Order: sequence, then C-alpha cells, then structure tokens
Amino acid sequence: MNRVPLRSEQWFDRNDEVGIRHRSVLATLGFDPACVCGRPIIGICNPASEFNNCEMGLTELAQIVKRGVTEAGGIPLEFPTMALGGELLKPSDLPYRNLVSMDIEETVRANPIDGLVLLSGCDKTTPAQLMAAASCDLPAIQLSAGPKSTGYWRGQEIGAATDLWKYWDDFRSGKLAQGEFSELEQCISCSYGTCNEMGTASTMAVLSEALGMMPPGVSTIPANDSRRRIAAEIVGRRCVEMVKAQLRPSQIMTPEAFRNAIRVLSAIGGSTNAVIHLVAIAGRLGIALGLNLFHEISASTPMILNLKPSGRYLMEHFHRAGGLPAVAREISGLLHLDCLTVSGKTLGQNISAARCYDREVIKPVGSPMLPSGALVVLHGNLAPSGAILKASAASDHLLNHSGPAVVFENYLDMMARIDSPDLDVTASSVLVMRNTGPRGVGMPEWGAIPVPVKLLRQNIRDVVRISDSRMSGTSYGTVILHVAPESAVGGPLAIVQNGDTIKLSAAEGRLDLLVSEQEIKDRLARWSPPPSEHLRGYPRLYRDHVLQADQGCDLDFLRPDSADAVRFVPPIVGRG
Repeated sequence: MNRVPLRSEQWFDRNDEVGIRHRSVLATLGFDPACVCGRPIIGICNPASEFNNCEMGLTELAQIVKRGVTEAGGIPLEFPTMALGGELLKPSDLPYRNLVSMDIEETVRANPIDGLVLLSGCDKTTPAQLMAAASCDLPAIQLSAGPKSTGYWRGQEIGAATDLWKYWDDFRSGKLAQGEFSELEQCISCSYGTCNEMGTASTMAVLSEALGMMPPGVSTIPANDSRRRIAAEIVGRRCVEMVKAQLRPSQIMTPEAFRNAIRVLSAIGGSTNAVIHLVAIAGRLGIALGLNLFHEISASTPMILNLKPSGRYLMEHFHRAGGLPAVAREISGLLHLDCLTVSGKTLGQNISAARCYDREVIKPVGSPMLPSGALVVLHGNLAPSGAILKASAASDHLLNHSGPAVVFENYLDMMARIDSPDLDVTASSVLVMRNTGPRGVGMPEWGAIPVPVKLLRQNIRDVVRISDSRMSGTSYGTVILHVAPESAVGGPLAIVQNGDTIKLSAAEGRLDLLVSEQEIKDRLARWSPPPSEHLRGYPRLYRDHVLQADQGCDLDFLRPDSADAVRFVPPIVGRG
C-alpha cells in the first residue's frame, strides 16, 4: 500500500530555506531534524487551566498521551485553548464554545498538524472540540478528564451539583442552618474532574463515545482512576495509527452515528444542553438534526440509566455497572451497529462483549426507569421553533398543566423579586423569564428559576418554569428551556404578560399561550427589542452571528451550506 503523504511534510520535507527554518524549530524541542520527515505530527489540544478545576487532571494526562504518540512513532506537540470552566466563566460559557472551536480550527489550519488528540472535560469543551474536529476533518480522537470522586456529607453520598440544588432550597427555606451549609460546601467537590452526575459534562463525554470519537469504555472512568492514565497512552498510540489509516471524523460522525448519539442521550436521561451541542456538531458536517428527530427518537427509547438528576446513582456507579458499552448493548436493537469508531472497529464490535454488572444502575429494556420520552420537544404558539423539557427530571403532576404567568423581564429582575413575600405566586403559577437567550445575553444556565421561598415554606418544591435560556444538566424540575425564537429577537415569549394563561401538555408536545392569535400579533407589533450590552469584541461578533437554539447556537459563518461543502482549506506554506 502506498503511503499517504503527511500534511506536515509541506513544512518539513523540503530543501529550501523554509524547510531549514521549520526543522530547526523542532530541533529546539529536542527532535533530531534528520528523523522528522515521515513521522506524523500529533497536536495535543490541552485546555487545562486553574480557572477550571474540572480539567486540572489533563496536565498529567497530556504527558501520558505524548508517551503513547512517541511509542507509535509520532511527534507529539501540545497546544492550549481557552478554558471553558462552567463554574467561573460568566455570564455564560456557551458563546465561548464557538470561540474555542475556531481557536482549534485555526491552530490546525496554520500549523503542521497531521492528527489531533482532544483532551476534554467541562461542559462546553467537549462539543467545542468535536465541532472543530468536524470542520478540520483531520484524524482526531477525544479523551475526557473523567468525573470527580464521590463526596460524602454526614454519611450520605453527595453529588457535585444535583444535591447542592436540593440543599440550597432547604437553606433558603430555613430548613438548613448556615453552619450546616458551610459544612456541605466542603463535600460537594472533593477532587478534580467533572460533575459526577449525568450533567452536561458527563453527558457529552458519553455521547462522544456513542458518536465513535472516544475509545469504547473510556468516557465514564473516574478522573483519578489509573485506568484513565492507561487510556491516555492508548489514545496517543491510536491517533498515530489513525493518521496512517487516514481515518477522519467525517467517516465516523455520520448521520447514523448522530442518531445513535440521540438514542443514547434518551437512554441515559442526559442533559438538555446536549440537544444544542449535537445540532451544532452535526451542522459543521452539513448534517441537519431537526428537533422533531430528537422527539421521535426519545419517544421510542426507554430510559434505562438510574443516575442523578433523573435517578439515584452517580457516575462512579455507572462505570462500575459497565459504562456506555453496557447501555449500548442493552439498547442495541435500536442502534446502527455498523457505524465506524476511532478504534477502527464498528460500534457493534466494540460492545459485543459488554456486560451489565449492576441492574440497579442500568435497568433492563423490559423494566426501564421510564418507558420513553426522557426528553420532550415542545411546539406551540409560545415556541414556534421549539423548546425542550427534560421530562425524566420533571414532576409528573405538572406535565399537563395550565396556570397564570408570573413574568420576569430578565435574570436580575427575577433574582430581585423571586423571594419577595409580595410576589403574587401560587403552586399553579407558571414562572416566565425572558431576555436570557443566545442574542439576549449569551444563553446562560439560568433556566432553573428558583422555586420562590413563599412556596418552599408551603413544601411546594416544583412549579412550571419557562425561559429562553438553558439549565445545568445536573438540575431538575419542570423546567422548559431553549424557547425559540428567543424573546430578544421578537419571539412570542417577549409579549407574555402577568396573568396570561399558559398551557403545557408534554404528552402532546405543546406549549401554548392561551390568548387570541390577533392579540399576539398586536402585542408583537408594539414590541421593541431591549438594548444590548454586547458593544465590542467577541460578544459583539457572537450577538451579530449566533443562530437560535434550535439551530445549535453556532455562528452562521462557521456552518457549511451542505455536506458536500465540508472541505478543510489546505495550507500555503512559505515564509512566515
């Protein structure tokens, strides 16, 4: 078989002044220039930063990946990207997902890189890297940081976020003292690694494996487990092999692979954020994922994973029970098993020997946690382009509900009034918050509007809540998200008034404002957009070019017109 020329040879395999200069750069890194040509350059994308505790373990893993690359005959060169820490990055990390994808794409475009190892972790890092991999279409393989260790408080297992929200409500309502809450604070995040529930970080790691971009069985290994270190070495070796075989993301992330990922998302009760991310990743490949496809697949997929926030257990239990391979084998009759993966094998081959070792964590298809519909897509005159409800984490009695709207103009208005004793709210109220969407303020995770203290003190723990923002994958409740079009561009959410009746019917996939069509038209005719704070820099670029939630919130100029238009522009290598 003839060897495929390496992309990096355009930099190094030449006898002019440019080649000399390029090879001398590698010499400063300790590589013998005489032994460079013919060895693939593997770019190791490492976002590790002290601003993101989730990914701090990647510093060590990067060194192990380098060892694997070297063992396989490649040259490992590490490069950084902006840290996307979901905890500290404000007001929203979502806009910077697109920026990091551009950062990676341009790093690859401008440098002698033949293959990519993508070290991921926190919520937006994983999709940002997959979006970049799709756009570059060079051989690429992903390895996540892994979930953090399980914490304990007063003898009870504590998740990194889901339990925090529960105890926060207890604290707000006076059931938990300040000293107790301070004690709890030390237990919720007791190691590096990602949130250890089925939040967005864990969801996207599992979906990367389901798409075929992460090695089988790797996505759920705990962050501080030695098996993750072994996986790092394997990933380094495998990336070199993928370069030699020219196995590219476009061969792996096919329409059928995305259907598999949506099926897995439904089976694990994964984060609502995954809908936006999968649409964005697929969009980079010219693959359209309509919200109706998510609804259709969810409606025919049993949810079989018993993990918080939709169940009881944590990621450590999931891994011990068999991880994604066990889930995939359980629902194998619903999957496209011939999809290719980074292992060089098909999904079916990867899961053929998988076993479930704990039926309390991974339920049988015949006895699931939920027979179907973990995620519900809603349409109606309040969400013409769609909205998302995580039914598996909602209250059953609120899934078919009508009630009067309590409207908040924005997040600051909500925070100022939510716990006021004068707030006109009852158990039947529908809380509405607007101007929190992609163009409004970058679509932060503000959608899980706190239940008003007035109701918590009546032992009411959930009400219907609606917004054009997102919520953490670790959150729970009857929370309707991603309402599109958003209010900041004149979506119907912008004209809801206090006291208007809103009807939710999850079974029918409907979300409606019960006022006349003419009244809606009249209100929209009188509406004017709120002022924007995005005056300059990247936030301005984002506001001017971001797509709506149902289109993945990518930037319009980063998406190809079709699958045929997915082509990575070759470099022009000359004097710098």
